[in-house]
Amino acid sequence: MSGEDTRPGALAALRERDFALYAAARFLATLAWQMLSVAVGWQVYALTRDPLMLGWVGLAQFLPFVALVLPAGQVADRAQRRRVLIGAYGTDLLASAILLAFSASGSERVWPVFAAMALFGSGRAFWMPAGQAIVPSLVPATLFPSAIAANSALFEIAVIGGPALGGLLYQLGPLVAYASAVAAMLCVVVLIASVGLKQPPRRTVAGRELLEGLRYVFRRRTLLGAISLDLFAVLFGGATALLPMVASDVLRVGPAGLGLLRSAPAVGAGLTAGVLALRPLHRHIGRWLFGGVAVFGLATVVFGLSHDLWLSLGALTVLGAGDMVSVYVRQILVQLETPDAIRGRVSAVNSMFIGASNELGEFRSGVTASWLGLVPSLVLGGVATLLVVADFVRRFPELRRMDRLPESAPPQEEGARARRPTRTESADAQRGEAERSRSG
Repeated sequence: MSGEDTRPGALAALRERDFALYAAARFLATLAWQMLSVAVGWQVYALTRDPLMLGWVGLAQFLPFVALVLPAGQVADRAQRRRVLIGAYGTDLLASAILLAFSASGSERVWPVFAAMALFGSGRAFWMPAGQAIVPSLVPATLFPSAIAANSALFEIAVIGGPALGGLLYQLGPLVAYASAVAAMLCVVVLIASVGLKQPPRRTVAGRELLEGLRYVFRRRTLLGAISLDLFAVLFGGATALLPMVASDVLRVGPAGLGLLRSAPAVGAGLTAGVLALRPLHRHIGRWLFGGVAVFGLATVVFGLSHDLWLSLGALTVLGAGDMVSVYVRQILVQLETPDAIRGRVSAVNSMFIGASNELGEFRSGVTASWLGLVPSLVLGGVATLLVVADFVRRFPELRRMDRLPESAPPQEEGARARRPTRTESADAQRGEAERSRSG
Protein backbone atom coordinates (compact mmCIF):
# COMPACT_ATOMS: atom_id res chain seq x y z
CA MET A 1 0.00 0.00 0.00
CA SER A 2 1.27 3.44 -0.87
CA GLY A 3 0.33 4.81 2.55
CA GLU A 4 2.38 2.29 4.51
CA ASP A 5 5.25 3.56 6.66
CA THR A 6 8.37 1.91 5.26
CA ARG A 7 10.81 3.55 7.64
CA PRO A 8 13.04 1.05 9.48
CA GLY A 9 12.21 0.29 13.10
CA ALA A 10 14.29 1.31 16.08
CA LEU A 11 16.04 -2.08 16.21
CA ALA A 12 16.71 -2.42 12.48
CA ALA A 13 20.29 -1.16 12.78
CA LEU A 14 21.11 -3.90 15.28
CA ARG A 15 20.76 -6.43 12.46
CA GLU A 16 23.94 -4.96 11.00
CA ARG A 17 26.76 -7.06 12.50
CA ASP A 18 29.37 -4.32 12.84
CA PHE A 19 26.98 -1.80 14.33
CA ALA A 20 25.64 -4.41 16.76
CA LEU A 21 29.19 -5.11 17.95
CA TYR A 22 29.88 -1.40 18.38
CA ALA A 23 26.57 -0.80 20.18
CA ALA A 24 27.27 -3.68 22.57
CA ALA A 25 30.76 -2.31 23.26
CA ARG A 26 29.42 1.17 23.93
CA PHE A 27 26.76 -0.24 26.25
CA LEU A 28 29.30 -2.23 28.27
CA ALA A 29 31.72 0.72 28.42
CA THR A 30 28.98 3.02 29.75
CA LEU A 31 27.86 0.38 32.24
CA ALA A 32 31.45 -0.08 33.46
CA TRP A 33 32.02 3.65 33.84
CA GLN A 34 28.79 4.13 35.79
CA MET A 35 29.72 1.27 38.13
CA LEU A 36 33.18 2.75 38.63
CA SER A 37 31.82 6.22 39.35
CA VAL A 38 29.90 4.85 42.33
CA ALA A 39 32.78 2.70 43.58
CA VAL A 40 35.41 5.44 43.25
CA GLY A 41 33.29 8.12 44.91
CA TRP A 42 32.32 5.94 47.83
CA GLN A 43 35.84 4.54 48.38
CA VAL A 44 37.61 7.90 48.17
CA TYR A 45 35.24 9.50 50.66
CA ALA A 46 35.36 6.46 52.97
CA LEU A 47 39.16 6.64 53.02
CA THR A 48 39.57 10.41 53.38
CA ARG A 49 36.27 11.82 54.73
CA ASP A 50 37.30 14.93 52.83
CA PRO A 51 34.98 16.49 50.21
CA LEU A 52 37.99 18.18 48.62
CA MET A 53 39.26 14.74 47.59
CA LEU A 54 36.00 14.18 45.72
CA GLY A 55 36.69 17.42 43.85
CA TRP A 56 40.16 16.22 42.92
CA VAL A 57 38.60 13.15 41.28
CA GLY A 58 36.84 15.48 38.83
CA LEU A 59 39.89 17.67 38.25
CA ALA A 60 42.09 14.64 37.54
CA GLN A 61 39.75 13.73 34.67
CA PHE A 62 39.35 17.28 33.41
CA LEU A 63 42.97 18.31 32.88
CA PRO A 64 43.98 15.57 30.38
CA PHE A 65 40.59 15.67 28.69
CA VAL A 66 40.61 19.38 27.94
CA ALA A 67 44.25 19.21 26.79
CA LEU A 68 43.64 16.31 24.40
CA VAL A 69 40.10 16.59 23.04
CA LEU A 70 40.82 19.00 20.15
CA PRO A 71 43.89 17.08 18.91
CA ALA A 72 41.87 13.87 19.39
CA GLY A 73 39.27 15.22 16.99
CA GLN A 74 41.99 15.64 14.36
CA VAL A 75 43.23 12.09 15.04
CA ALA A 76 39.69 10.78 14.54
CA ASP A 77 39.59 12.46 11.13
CA ARG A 78 43.00 11.17 9.99
CA ALA A 79 43.42 7.69 11.52
CA GLN A 80 41.24 4.60 11.32
CA ARG A 81 38.58 5.20 13.93
CA ARG A 82 38.38 1.59 15.04
CA ARG A 83 42.05 1.72 16.02
CA VAL A 84 41.50 5.00 17.83
CA LEU A 85 38.66 3.42 19.79
CA ILE A 86 40.72 0.33 20.63
CA GLY A 87 43.48 2.55 22.00
CA ALA A 88 41.05 4.76 23.93
CA TYR A 89 39.09 1.90 25.47
CA GLY A 90 42.36 0.07 26.14
CA THR A 91 43.40 3.09 28.19
CA ASP A 92 40.16 2.82 30.15
CA LEU A 93 40.86 -0.88 30.69
CA LEU A 94 44.27 -0.01 32.12
CA ALA A 95 42.69 2.58 34.41
CA SER A 96 40.17 0.01 35.66
CA ALA A 97 43.01 -2.44 36.34
CA ILE A 98 44.85 0.22 38.36
CA LEU A 99 41.76 0.73 40.52
CA LEU A 100 41.46 -3.03 41.03
CA ALA A 101 45.13 -3.30 42.04
CA PHE A 102 44.80 -0.30 44.36
CA SER A 103 41.84 -1.83 46.13
CA ALA A 104 43.55 -5.22 46.41
CA SER A 105 46.65 -3.61 47.96
CA GLY A 106 44.68 -2.25 50.92
CA SER A 107 46.47 1.10 50.61
CA GLU A 108 44.84 4.20 52.09
CA ARG A 109 46.83 6.62 49.91
CA VAL A 110 44.46 7.71 47.17
CA TRP A 111 46.91 9.09 44.60
CA PRO A 112 46.59 5.91 42.44
CA VAL A 113 42.88 6.72 42.11
CA PHE A 114 43.73 10.16 40.72
CA ALA A 115 46.20 8.56 38.27
CA ALA A 116 43.48 6.17 37.10
CA MET A 117 41.03 9.05 36.70
CA ALA A 118 43.58 10.94 34.60
CA LEU A 119 43.83 7.90 32.33
CA PHE A 120 40.04 7.80 32.05
CA GLY A 121 40.03 11.48 31.05
CA SER A 122 42.67 10.80 28.41
CA GLY A 123 40.76 7.86 26.99
CA ARG A 124 37.49 9.82 26.91
CA ALA A 125 39.14 12.63 24.96
CA PHE A 126 39.78 10.15 22.13
CA TRP A 127 36.72 7.91 22.19
CA MET A 128 34.20 10.76 22.28
CA PRO A 129 34.99 12.23 18.81
CA ALA A 130 35.92 8.87 17.27
CA GLY A 131 32.79 7.20 18.61
CA GLN A 132 30.51 9.95 17.33
CA ALA A 133 32.11 9.83 13.89
CA ILE A 134 32.26 6.06 13.37
CA VAL A 135 28.53 5.22 13.38
CA PRO A 136 27.76 6.45 9.82
CA SER A 137 30.46 4.03 8.59
CA LEU A 138 28.77 1.04 10.24
CA VAL A 139 25.22 1.26 8.84
CA PRO A 140 23.61 2.20 5.51
CA ALA A 141 22.34 5.76 5.35
CA THR A 142 18.73 4.57 5.54
CA LEU A 143 19.43 2.94 8.92
CA PHE A 144 21.22 5.89 10.49
CA PRO A 145 18.13 7.16 12.41
CA SER A 146 17.61 3.60 13.66
CA ALA A 147 21.24 3.46 14.81
CA ILE A 148 20.80 6.72 16.75
CA ALA A 149 17.64 5.40 18.42
CA ALA A 150 19.21 2.05 19.33
CA ASN A 151 22.35 3.70 20.72
CA SER A 152 20.27 6.12 22.76
CA ALA A 153 18.10 3.37 24.24
CA LEU A 154 21.09 1.23 25.20
CA PHE A 155 22.88 4.25 26.65
CA GLU A 156 19.93 5.17 28.84
CA ILE A 157 19.65 1.60 30.13
CA ALA A 158 23.35 1.67 31.08
CA VAL A 159 23.22 5.13 32.67
CA ILE A 160 20.16 4.25 34.75
CA GLY A 161 21.14 0.69 35.67
CA GLY A 162 24.92 1.09 35.96
CA PRO A 163 25.06 3.15 39.16
CA ALA A 164 22.51 0.91 40.91
CA LEU A 165 24.45 -2.19 39.85
CA GLY A 166 27.72 -0.58 40.96
CA GLY A 167 26.28 0.17 44.40
CA LEU A 168 25.06 -3.40 44.83
CA LEU A 169 28.39 -4.86 43.72
CA TYR A 170 30.29 -2.54 46.04
CA GLN A 171 28.34 -3.93 48.97
CA LEU A 172 30.02 -7.26 48.15
CA GLY A 173 33.35 -5.49 48.34
CA PRO A 174 35.26 -2.97 46.21
CA LEU A 175 37.23 -5.81 44.60
CA VAL A 176 33.98 -7.23 43.19
CA ALA A 177 32.96 -3.87 41.72
CA TYR A 178 36.36 -3.15 40.17
CA ALA A 179 36.84 -6.71 38.86
CA SER A 180 33.42 -6.50 37.17
CA ALA A 181 34.45 -3.22 35.51
CA VAL A 182 37.74 -4.73 34.32
CA ALA A 183 35.90 -7.70 32.81
CA ALA A 184 33.42 -5.36 31.07
CA MET A 185 36.18 -3.16 29.61
CA LEU A 186 38.07 -6.22 28.38
CA CYS A 187 34.94 -7.29 26.52
CA VAL A 188 34.67 -3.76 25.10
CA VAL A 189 38.16 -3.91 23.58
CA VAL A 190 37.48 -7.37 22.08
CA LEU A 191 34.16 -6.22 20.60
CA ILE A 192 35.66 -3.08 19.04
CA ALA A 193 38.54 -5.13 17.59
CA SER A 194 35.93 -7.41 15.95
CA VAL A 195 34.23 -4.54 14.12
CA GLY A 196 34.86 -4.54 10.39
CA LEU A 197 35.25 -1.04 8.98
CA LYS A 198 35.63 0.31 5.48
CA GLN A 199 36.93 3.82 5.84
CA PRO A 200 37.39 6.09 2.83
CA PRO A 201 40.48 8.28 2.51
CA ARG A 202 40.22 11.43 4.58
CA ARG A 203 41.29 14.97 3.92
CA THR A 204 44.12 16.07 6.17
CA VAL A 205 43.04 18.80 8.58
CA ALA A 206 45.58 21.59 8.73
CA GLY A 207 46.71 22.72 12.14
CA ARG A 208 45.37 26.22 11.59
CA GLU A 209 41.90 24.73 11.00
CA LEU A 210 41.73 23.11 14.44
CA LEU A 211 40.60 26.39 16.02
CA GLU A 212 38.02 27.15 13.34
CA GLY A 213 35.27 25.56 15.43
CA LEU A 214 36.13 27.79 18.37
CA ARG A 215 36.20 30.89 16.17
CA TYR A 216 32.83 29.96 14.66
CA VAL A 217 31.19 29.56 18.08
CA PHE A 218 32.39 32.99 19.17
CA ARG A 219 31.04 34.52 15.95
CA ARG A 220 27.54 33.05 16.46
CA ARG A 221 25.98 34.67 19.52
CA THR A 222 23.18 32.14 19.84
CA LEU A 223 25.65 29.24 19.89
CA LEU A 224 27.97 31.03 22.28
CA GLY A 225 25.10 31.85 24.63
CA ALA A 226 23.63 28.33 24.63
CA ILE A 227 26.95 26.54 25.12
CA SER A 228 28.34 28.92 27.75
CA LEU A 229 25.02 28.95 29.65
CA ASP A 230 25.36 25.20 30.13
CA LEU A 231 29.03 25.53 31.09
CA PHE A 232 28.48 28.08 33.87
CA ALA A 233 25.24 26.55 35.12
CA VAL A 234 26.81 23.13 35.67
CA LEU A 235 30.08 24.64 36.86
CA PHE A 236 28.18 26.27 39.75
CA GLY A 237 25.23 23.90 40.17
CA GLY A 238 26.73 20.45 39.59
CA ALA A 239 26.21 18.18 42.61
CA THR A 240 27.46 14.85 41.29
CA ALA A 241 30.82 14.87 43.08
CA LEU A 242 29.17 15.33 46.48
CA LEU A 243 26.69 12.45 46.17
CA PRO A 244 28.94 10.04 48.16
CA MET A 245 29.03 12.59 51.01
CA VAL A 246 25.24 13.05 50.85
CA ALA A 247 24.61 9.29 50.83
CA SER A 248 27.03 8.66 53.71
CA ASP A 249 26.56 11.64 56.04
CA VAL A 250 23.08 13.02 55.33
CA LEU A 251 20.85 10.21 54.07
CA ARG A 252 22.91 7.33 55.53
CA VAL A 253 21.90 4.94 52.76
CA GLY A 254 25.23 3.24 51.95
CA PRO A 255 26.68 2.46 48.51
CA ALA A 256 23.41 0.96 47.22
CA GLY A 257 21.65 4.25 48.02
CA LEU A 258 24.46 6.14 46.32
CA GLY A 259 23.79 4.09 43.20
CA LEU A 260 20.13 5.13 43.28
CA LEU A 261 21.07 8.79 43.70
CA ARG A 262 23.39 8.65 40.71
CA SER A 263 20.71 6.95 38.60
CA ALA A 264 17.99 9.50 39.38
CA PRO A 265 19.16 12.33 37.03
CA ALA A 266 19.40 9.82 34.17
CA VAL A 267 15.82 8.68 34.83
CA GLY A 268 14.59 12.26 34.57
CA ALA A 269 16.69 12.92 31.48
CA GLY A 270 15.58 9.71 29.78
CA LEU A 271 11.88 10.31 30.39
CA THR A 272 12.17 13.88 29.15
CA ALA A 273 14.10 12.80 26.06
CA GLY A 274 11.33 10.33 25.25
CA VAL A 275 8.70 13.06 25.53
CA LEU A 276 10.75 15.41 23.34
CA ALA A 277 11.22 12.69 20.72
CA LEU A 278 7.43 12.30 20.51
CA ARG A 279 6.59 15.99 20.90
CA PRO A 280 9.53 18.11 19.71
CA LEU A 281 9.69 21.74 20.74
CA HIS A 282 8.51 24.14 18.02
CA ARG A 283 7.84 27.48 19.72
CA HIS A 284 9.39 29.68 22.46
CA ILE A 285 12.75 27.94 22.14
CA GLY A 286 14.66 30.56 24.11
CA ARG A 287 12.20 30.39 26.99
CA TRP A 288 12.48 26.60 27.10
CA LEU A 289 16.28 26.81 27.17
CA PHE A 290 16.42 29.28 30.04
CA GLY A 291 13.55 27.55 31.83
CA GLY A 292 15.30 24.19 31.71
CA VAL A 293 18.44 25.61 33.31
CA ALA A 294 16.37 27.44 35.92
CA VAL A 295 14.64 24.17 36.86
CA PHE A 296 18.09 22.58 37.13
CA GLY A 297 19.14 25.29 39.61
CA LEU A 298 15.94 25.11 41.68
CA ALA A 299 16.16 21.32 41.90
CA THR A 300 19.76 21.64 43.11
CA VAL A 301 18.62 23.91 45.94
CA VAL A 302 15.88 21.44 46.96
CA PHE A 303 18.35 18.57 46.86
CA GLY A 304 20.80 20.49 49.02
CA LEU A 305 18.16 21.13 51.69
CA SER A 306 16.68 17.62 51.65
CA HIS A 307 17.25 15.07 54.41
CA ASP A 308 14.80 12.52 52.98
CA LEU A 309 15.83 9.87 50.44
CA TRP A 310 12.64 10.08 48.37
CA LEU A 311 12.67 13.87 48.23
CA SER A 312 16.33 13.76 47.20
CA LEU A 313 15.60 11.21 44.47
CA GLY A 314 12.70 13.35 43.25
CA ALA A 315 14.83 16.50 43.18
CA LEU A 316 17.57 14.73 41.23
CA THR A 317 15.01 13.34 38.78
CA VAL A 318 13.63 16.85 38.16
CA LEU A 319 17.22 18.12 37.89
CA GLY A 320 17.89 15.60 35.10
CA ALA A 321 14.67 16.58 33.32
CA GLY A 322 15.53 20.28 33.35
CA ASP A 323 19.02 19.54 32.14
CA MET A 324 17.65 17.42 29.29
CA VAL A 325 15.58 20.33 27.99
CA SER A 326 18.65 22.58 27.82
CA VAL A 327 20.74 19.79 26.26
CA TYR A 328 18.04 19.22 23.62
CA VAL A 329 17.88 22.88 22.57
CA ARG A 330 21.64 23.40 22.70
CA GLN A 331 22.53 20.34 20.65
CA ILE A 332 19.97 21.10 17.95
CA LEU A 333 21.34 24.64 17.72
CA VAL A 334 24.86 23.21 17.33
CA GLN A 335 23.63 21.01 14.48
CA LEU A 336 21.38 23.48 12.67
CA GLU A 337 23.44 26.67 13.04
CA THR A 338 26.70 25.06 11.93
CA PRO A 339 27.70 24.32 8.31
CA ASP A 340 28.37 20.64 7.74
CA ALA A 341 31.97 21.32 6.69
CA ILE A 342 32.94 22.44 10.22
CA ARG A 343 30.29 20.64 12.26
CA GLY A 344 32.83 18.15 13.62
CA ARG A 345 35.11 20.89 14.91
CA VAL A 346 32.22 22.80 16.46
CA SER A 347 31.06 19.56 18.11
CA ALA A 348 34.57 19.12 19.53
CA VAL A 349 34.32 22.61 21.04
CA ASN A 350 30.93 21.68 22.48
CA SER A 351 32.47 18.50 23.97
CA MET A 352 35.28 20.56 25.47
CA PHE A 353 32.78 22.92 27.13
CA ILE A 354 30.86 19.89 28.43
CA GLY A 355 34.00 18.41 29.95
CA ALA A 356 34.91 21.73 31.51
CA SER A 357 31.49 22.13 33.11
CA ASN A 358 31.24 18.57 34.46
CA GLU A 359 34.72 17.92 35.82
CA LEU A 360 35.50 21.50 36.86
CA GLY A 361 32.06 21.62 38.45
CA GLU A 362 32.95 18.55 40.49
CA PHE A 363 36.18 20.21 41.61
CA ARG A 364 34.37 23.44 42.45
CA SER A 365 31.77 21.62 44.54
CA GLY A 366 34.45 19.68 46.42
CA VAL A 367 36.36 22.88 47.23
CA THR A 368 33.30 24.82 48.39
CA ALA A 369 32.04 21.87 50.47
CA SER A 370 35.47 21.70 52.12
CA TRP A 371 35.34 25.44 52.91
CA LEU A 372 31.66 26.02 53.69
CA GLY A 373 30.16 22.60 54.40
CA LEU A 374 27.98 20.26 52.36
CA VAL A 375 24.56 21.95 52.54
CA PRO A 376 25.80 25.53 51.94
CA SER A 377 27.85 24.31 48.97
CA LEU A 378 24.84 22.66 47.32
CA VAL A 379 22.40 25.48 48.05
CA LEU A 380 24.78 28.25 46.98
CA GLY A 381 25.54 26.29 43.81
CA GLY A 382 21.84 26.16 42.92
CA VAL A 383 21.38 29.86 43.69
CA ALA A 384 24.44 30.70 41.57
CA THR A 385 22.88 28.77 38.69
CA LEU A 386 19.73 30.86 38.94
CA LEU A 387 21.84 34.02 38.94
CA VAL A 388 23.65 32.77 35.82
CA VAL A 389 20.27 32.32 34.09
CA ALA A 390 19.22 35.86 35.02
CA ASP A 391 22.53 37.27 33.78
CA PHE A 392 22.39 35.39 30.47
CA VAL A 393 18.80 36.51 29.86
CA ARG A 394 20.19 40.05 29.93
CA ARG A 395 23.42 39.39 28.03
CA PHE A 396 21.92 37.31 25.19
CA PRO A 397 18.57 38.91 24.26
CA GLU A 398 18.67 37.25 20.82
CA LEU A 399 18.68 33.86 22.54
CA ARG A 400 15.90 34.88 24.93
CA ARG A 401 13.75 36.08 22.03
CA MET A 402 14.34 33.00 19.86
CA ASP A 403 10.90 31.61 19.00
CA ARG A 404 11.65 28.82 16.53
CA LEU A 405 14.64 26.66 15.80
CA PRO A 406 16.42 27.43 12.49
CA GLU A 407 15.04 25.38 9.62
CA SER A 408 18.33 24.88 7.80
CA ALA A 409 22.05 25.22 8.26
CA PRO A 410 23.67 28.54 7.31
CA PRO A 411 25.59 28.78 4.05
CA GLN A 412 28.67 26.64 4.16
CA GLU A 413 32.14 27.97 3.76
CA GLU A 414 33.40 24.71 2.26
CA GLY A 415 32.13 21.27 1.29
CA ALA A 416 28.70 20.05 0.36
CA ARG A 417 25.66 20.31 2.56
CA ALA A 418 24.71 17.08 4.25
CA ARG A 419 21.16 15.99 5.00
CA ARG A 420 19.82 17.98 7.93
CA PRO A 421 18.85 15.70 10.82
CA THR A 422 15.23 15.86 11.84
CA ARG A 423 14.32 17.14 15.27
CA THR A 424 13.12 13.68 16.31
CA GLU A 425 16.50 12.22 15.37
CA SER A 426 18.19 15.03 17.26
CA ALA A 427 16.11 14.31 20.35
CA ASP A 428 17.24 10.69 20.22
CA ALA A 429 20.85 11.76 19.93
CA GLN A 430 20.57 14.02 22.96
CA ARG A 431 19.88 11.13 25.32
CA GLY A 432 23.50 10.15 25.04
CA GLU A 433 24.72 13.54 26.08
CA ALA A 434 22.48 13.75 29.11
CA GLU A 435 24.86 11.36 30.65
CA ARG A 436 27.23 12.83 30.58
CA SER A 437 25.13 15.16 31.70
CA ARG A 438 25.50 15.20 35.36
CA SER A 439 25.55 11.47 35.86
CA GLY A 440 29.31 11.31 35.73
